[in-house]
Amino acid sequence: MAPLVDSFILYLATERGLSPAYQLSVRQSLDGFIKWATAQGLTEPTNCTTDTLTRYLSSRRKSGLSASSQRVLVVHLKIFFRFLTTRHGLAHDPAESLLTPKEPAKLPNTFSADQLEQLLNSIDITKPLGKRDLAVMELFYSSGLRLSELCNARLEHLDEDEAILRVTGKGNKTRIVPVGERALQALTRYTTNERPELVKTSKTSSHIFLSIRGGALSPDRVRQIVKKRAEQAGLPQKIYPHLLRHSFATHLLEGGADLRVIQELLGHADIATTQIYTHLDQKHLIATHQNHHPRA
Repeated sequence: MAPLVDSFILYLATERGLSPAYQLSVRQSLDGFIKWATAQGLTEPTNCTTDTLTRYLSSRRKSGLSASSQRVLVVHLKIFFRFLTTRHGLAHDPAESLLTPKEPAKLPNTFSADQLEQLLNSIDITKPLGKRDLAVMELFYSSGLRLSELCNARLEHLDEDEAILRVTGKGNKTRIVPVGERALQALTRYTTNERPELVKTSKTSSHIFLSIRGGALSPDRVRQIVKKRAEQAGLPQKIYPHLLRHSFATHLLEGGADLRVIQELLGHADIATTQIYTHLDQKHLIATHQNHHPRA
């Protein structure tokens, strides 16, 4: 089945335009399944039944696989066998009747406005890479970018006069996001006074954010920057880049922004994904009522 997995990953890359990270996740899931199936003497897709897949999922659950990871695994098996059925003539799709475990909706953590101010004000732009790191933080929060979108942002996609940035998100979809005044100031300061010092003629591209070696910042390096800056600011909770995106959406909703507008800004294909923020807004409204109403 390994060649079929290769064919499927190529399909995800070329026809579906899915990210390398997603392709890797799918491959890891399918490689694990093939290894298990081979040990059971099942070397062809035609040997796999719904019962086969159910037994495999049961073995992964007993080995301690989390509920969320089980859900991802089921999705990967479903899309793989659907591909085999439609593209490689598999007579019966054994994954079609598998039930995808539903996870209870988890409310994302967010920063308060005060915590954001504490974080952003703590970055000393007179120190090396201070201008860059502040621009990273400001852009995350100002425009609600995903980590991959920030890492892939390029100078030619930034329109400083219009204060907008063109980004490419999930599914290779492009959208335009606004860049707030403070974020634009931070970006201009960085690109004018610090980025030129990071440029290495032999390897530098037009990515906005560069490492000290002159290459584009990697997602892992950005995670390290966010964590380090949060620790320096004295923030107690675990900090990660997506927390700034959550805060962007939550603070917009609390400020009265329409949910459809937030959906467009975040690049969500389905508004159901955006609706989780309404739960956060309800918590905000309840807390405000309890704190300020005389008979709360």
